[in-house]
Amino acid sequence: MPRRARRKSESGIYHIMLRGINKQVIFEDNEDNLKFLETLKHYKAISGYKLFAYCLMSNHIHLLLQVDKEDIDLIIKRIAGSYVFWYNWKYKRKGHLFQDRFKSEPVEDDSYFLTVIRYIHQNPIKAGLCKRIDKYKYSSYNEYVNNSNLVDTDFCFEIIDKEQFIDFHLENNHDVCLEIEEDNFRLTDDEAREIILKISKCKTSTEFQNLTLDKRDKYLKVLRNQGLSIRQISRLTGTSFNIVRKFG
Repeated sequence: MPRRARRKSESGIYHIMLRGINKQVIFEDNEDNLKFLETLKHYKAISGYKLFAYCLMSNHIHLLLQVDKEDIDLIIKRIAGSYVFWYNWKYKRKGHLFQDRFKSEPVEDDSYFLTVIRYIHQNPIKAGLCKRIDKYKYSSYNEYVNNSNLVDTDFCFEIIDKEQFIDFHLENNHDVCLEIEEDNFRLTDDEAREIILKISKCKTSTEFQNLTLDKRDKYLKVLRNQGLSIRQISRLTGTSFNIVRKFG
């Protein structure tokens, strides 16, 4: 079946979501997050886009940007390709890191523009990673509140001022934008990671993927017996869902 054509934005502004292949972790540590932000800054100068918001989660990324001289597909290809090349080099792995096709939605008016920014910045709260937006290190919220380094804040502040921006982010809301389908797990990701480390001695998903097949299968069976769900094991170890499913 042919892919549905990407909806073109008349304003040039897109809300973008990239997700790890099989929902696997794409940021293992602080260095990985910083490298992706460095990549955004590098290609911002080359591709000429404006970046209005970002949030880096463990296994997916949200961006709000406006294209100019280059098409959105080329821009994301540049950013993702550069990061994957570095990530594979660092973790001595090969192959894809992101799902083949990123998700996008056009943002055509000021009201939805503000909604998307708030939605992106509130991702860590909704995922239970923090209780306050300003406490999350890898979103653009603090660039709006303090000093901007990477993000173009002027456009947003033409719509509302800084005080209104802060109040807007504190409002109770039911924002629904570009969604990522998440699973509900009995164990939190942090609890699951501790179990994976204890059983396999693997600190990253790449280390787990480099295990021999015998060891991998042995550990997968134990992890299932420890109560981790199939999807959670698949996501945190980078192992195919169908392979994990064989172990119950």
